[in-house]
Amino acid sequence: MHLRPHQREELADLAVAAMRERGLEPEFSNAALSQLESITGSGNGSTSGVADMTGLLWCSIDNDDSRDLDQLSVSEVLAGGDVKILVAIADVDALVAKNTPIDQHAHANTTSVYTSARIFPMLPEKLSTNLTSLNPGEVRNATVTEMVFKPNGTMVRSSIQRARVHNKAKLAYDAVSAWLDGKGPLPDAAARVSGMEQQLRTQHSVAQQLRAMRREKGSLEFQTYQPKAVFEGEQVVDIRQQEQNHARQLIEEFMVSTNGVAARYLGSKHRSSLHRIVRSPERWARIAEVAAEYGETLPPEPDSLALENFLAKQRRRDPLRFPDLSLVIVKLMGRGEYVVERPGGPKIGHFGLAVRDYSHSTAPNRRFPDLITLRLIKAALSSEPAPYSNNELDLLAAHCTQQEDAANKVERQLRKSEAAMLLESRIGGLFDGVVTGASKGNIWVRIFTPPAEGKLIVARGKAVKVGDKVRAKLVSTNVERGFIDFEMLN
Repeated sequence: MHLRPHQREELADLAVAAMRERGLEPEFSNAALSQLESITGSGNGSTSGVADMTGLLWCSIDNDDSRDLDQLSVSEVLAGGDVKILVAIADVDALVAKNTPIDQHAHANTTSVYTSARIFPMLPEKLSTNLTSLNPGEVRNATVTEMVFKPNGTMVRSSIQRARVHNKAKLAYDAVSAWLDGKGPLPDAAARVSGMEQQLRTQHSVAQQLRAMRREKGSLEFQTYQPKAVFEGEQVVDIRQQEQNHARQLIEEFMVSTNGVAARYLGSKHRSSLHRIVRSPERWARIAEVAAEYGETLPPEPDSLALENFLAKQRRRDPLRFPDLSLVIVKLMGRGEYVVERPGGPKIGHFGLAVRDYSHSTAPNRRFPDLITLRLIKAALSSEPAPYSNNELDLLAAHCTQQEDAANKVERQLRKSEAAMLLESRIGGLFDGVVTGASKGNIWVRIFTPPAEGKLIVARGKAVKVGDKVRAKLVSTNVERGFIDFEMLN
C-alpha cells in the first residue's frame, strides 16, 4: 500500500484545523510578534526584595523533549530529621505584562496544546523555552515556595518569596526514574554536580512519603491512556504509552504541595484566588454500580478513600484492563474546573487529589491560570492591589475551563489521527485487544500493540461486553477523521 509521503506535515495541518474548529488560535498575532521583537532581556531587572538563591543545588525534572521549564526543586535536611523542600516557579509575569498582545494570546488559548506533529505554545518560544524558562546555566527570577516536612510527610510550615535561582542540572523523568529504581546510572547532568545525587534521593524520599499520606486520605490513583506518536523523519513509526514512574511522582507531589501553599497563602492575605477543583461526583451511584460489576461494594455517599481502595485492588487484580476502568471512573467523576475562592467563602476542594486547597500555580509558561496566580501572589507579596477583580476572576475561571476542555479535545482528536496514520499500512492485519465501551450501538476496542482505539464491528447475534479480550482484524482507517475500524474474529 502507498504510504503518505508527508505524514508529519499532514498531521500538523490537521492540528491547525482542529485548533480553529475548537475556538483556539494556532498562530500569534502580528501585535504579539511585534511585542516579542522588543523583548531582549530576561526581566531580572531590580534585585530589591529579591533573595539570592543561585548557590543552591537546583535541578529541573521534566519530559525528555521539554524546553519550557517552569519549575526547579531543591532539598535540605534540617536538624531533627525535618526536610525543607524549595520549589522555584518561573517569573513569567516579569516579561509578559497583563493585557499586552502576548498576554492576550495566552488569555485566548489559556494553555499550550501538545500534538506530536506540532506544539502550539501558549507563549512564543523565544519566551517559553528561553527568556522565561528556568534553563540550566542561566540566572532567572522566580517565586520560591519553601515547605518544611516532618519525617511522616506532615507539612509544618511554608512561605513564599521572590528569589533569583540558577538551574544546576536539567534532568528527564525516565532517566531519573531508571536510576532511582536501580535500572540505570545516575544521569550525567546530575553526576557532574557534587551533592546532586543525595539531593535527588532526599527529594524522592519526601515525595513518596507525601504520596503515601495522600493515598491514606483517599487520593485517587488512575492509570489513564496516554499514547504518544514516535516519528522517524516524516513518518509515524510507533505509538508508545507514557508510563507513570517515580520521577513523575516526585514532581507531581511537589507540585500538589506547592499549589496548596499558593492557595492558602492568598487566603491568609484575605485575597481571592483561582482554584482547580473536581467536585464530589454527582454520578456516585453509577460509580458504585461499576464497582458492583467487579464484585465490590462502595458506600452510598461519595467516599474518595473507598473508591481508591477499590481502584488499588483492581490495579493489582487486572493491570491489563485497569486503564479502561480508570477512564470509566474519570468520566463519571466529571471534569476538572476552575472556580474563584473568595475570602471567607466556601471551600470545595479537589475530590480526586484529596486536598481542600488547590490552585494551579506551577506552570506559568504553559497554563494561563498559573500566570494569573503568579500575578496574584506577586501583588500580595508586595502589598499591592490585586491585578484582577473578583468579577474578572469569575469570567477567567469559566473561560479557562472552557478552553482547557477545547485543548484536550484537540489533543485527543490528533492522537486518533496519529494512530490511523500508523495503522493505514497494516489493513488486514490481526490484533489482540480488549473491549472498552459500548454506546449508541457502537462497540469500542483498544488494541495492545500499538496502543490504539477504534470501533469494533461484531457479527450479528454475537454478544460482547466491556472487558472482553478479543482478536480483531483491521478493516479500514481514515486519517483526517481519526477513524479506525476493526472486525471481531473470535
